[in-house]
Amino acid sequence: MARPFHPVVDRDDPPDDVEVRIPATDRASVTMRSVAADLAARAEFTLDAVADLRMAVDEACSSLVGLARPDTRLTCTFILDEERITVTATVLTAGPGRLPTDSFGWRILTTLADDVRMLSATPGQAGDPFRLAVRLSVRRLGTEFS
Repeated sequence: MARPFHPVVDRDDPPDDVEVRIPATDRASVTMRSVAADLAARAEFTLDAVADLRMAVDEACSSLVGLARPDTRLTCTFILDEERITVTATVLTAGPGRLPTDSFGWRILTTLADDVRMLSATPGQAGDPFRLAVRLSVRRLGTEFS
């Protein structure tokens, strides 16, 4: 009789990619900023980098939730590598709205993160929702950003 295979997982190592989906409500940013901070801390980012990431994720998610369609989800993908953590926060919107890049919130994002981009996708067919995303990266201190 064959034994089932159970891989050994080191619980101290953070996963390389994590995706979290929750209802796009005002409370969504609390969950996402906690996940971001936990992943960065486990990956041994400095306390300053963890704090910057936490605040940037909070701002990005709060801004996107404000534009989200009712009854949709906020999706955040967290990708960790040796130099940085990259977060992509996405919501579905009713129209082709964008975050204002001349706002205080956008200024916060661009100050806290090393790279910030707004991404949008128009629907493929009439009646499909628009998609709006913010992608941001925070690097470990002491590494060059490329």
